[in-house]
Amino acid sequence: MEAKQNVGRTDYRVAIIGLGYVGLPLAVAMAKAGRHVVGVDIDARKVAQLNGCSSYIPDVPTSDVVAVVEAGNFVATSDYELLRDRDVIFICVPTPYDAMRAPDLCYIVSAAEGIQPRLSAGQLVILQSTTFPGTTEEIVQPILERSGLKAGIDFDLAFSPERIDPGRRDFTVTNTPKVVGGITQRATERAAEMLGALGSPVHLVSSPKAAEMTKLLENIFRSVNIALVNELARLSERMGIDIWEVINAAKTKPFGYMPFMPGAGVGGHCIGVDPYYLSWKAREYDFYTRFIELAAEVNQSMPFHVVDLTERALSENNCALRGARVLVLGVAFKRDVDDPRNSPAERVIELLLNRGATVTYHDPYVSRFHLGGDVFHREKLDMISQPLTEASVKSADCVIIVTGHRAIDYTFIVRNARAVVDSCNATDGIAGDTSRVIRLGNGVKN
Repeated sequence: MEAKQNVGRTDYRVAIIGLGYVGLPLAVAMAKAGRHVVGVDIDARKVAQLNGCSSYIPDVPTSDVVAVVEAGNFVATSDYELLRDRDVIFICVPTPYDAMRAPDLCYIVSAAEGIQPRLSAGQLVILQSTTFPGTTEEIVQPILERSGLKAGIDFDLAFSPERIDPGRRDFTVTNTPKVVGGITQRATERAAEMLGALGSPVHLVSSPKAAEMTKLLENIFRSVNIALVNELARLSERMGIDIWEVINAAKTKPFGYMPFMPGAGVGGHCIGVDPYYLSWKAREYDFYTRFIELAAEVNQSMPFHVVDLTERALSENNCALRGARVLVLGVAFKRDVDDPRNSPAERVIELLLNRGATVTYHDPYVSRFHLGGDVFHREKLDMISQPLTEASVKSADCVIIVTGHRAIDYTFIVRNARAVVDSCNATDGIAGDTSRVIRLGNGVKN
């Protein structure tokens, strides 16, 4: 059901644990709405930077941080003791998976354990971190109740999934509709009032589990559809069809179709992670999410396919992958953002290195890129973005475009590169000789 927008009180004291891509936009939005906000993060560098009136998240302008700090509505800290006098506490910490793709809830557990000894009667705790259905009630609630306070009686507890899309300007934390499910009706309504104060509509669901499943459905929907178009892209290569032309034609239909784009894989904090959270939890119920896992399998195969295309591009120039110099363009997980989490570029680079290539990368948004320490490349590496120059492009045996940042001049790349593998259609529409370009999903010979 839809909750009425209710600005409610303006004197709520708010705490937000985790000041990353989810927590910081929420903290600043709450502070701009007149709430006094304490942001808690274990990273002392982030705390110092925020208290020094500087932002490290592109979606949060430094000017906004300056405004809320100078107004006295926001302070960052690593001290959990400041939670004691808060009315509302948000948990906005990461939820990664481990090497076996099992959920890693260590950050949620740590946040809940940090709250527990400071929990006060009447407080509202809202978990926003993406996770499997049951986390709020089966993991967070028992930890908080070690305080001696009972959820639904002494304090309130709810789940409201974050809906942050890094780099997006049209839908932000202040106008994207919210979903809320509490362990009681009172918890649901209190959480809805808090989030509705940001200005966006709030949709109420019956329980935290329903809200948790809502977030997973949203991202699994994208994962499955990306997998579908990735599979069709590879088929199109064999059939002599340009999948990009097909997608552009299909999206002219005004109903019953939504365009998704193929690429080197999926990344970020949600699409590549969330399916595994649900699949892992489903096994507890003797249920196997075959459709979801198949989609994940297809998406995981795409970095391998990009490397295969690279071998093909090199062979057309009588060059082997072993010993080849490869320049990777874009290691962020999506265009025009600085977030490299779970980027397909990680696996692409690891595979290239393991097959004997020498790899460098350029990304105008990601100055350092960490990879390795896994079965694909045992050694942990810390790579540094290299300047993009005519010499660096010409000296590479192949240039791979993994993430198509708009700041890069792809006409310049095509003109100077010996060979190009384009996994995201960044070179589409470039005039002149494109015979050295292999585009993923394009089976039409240049």
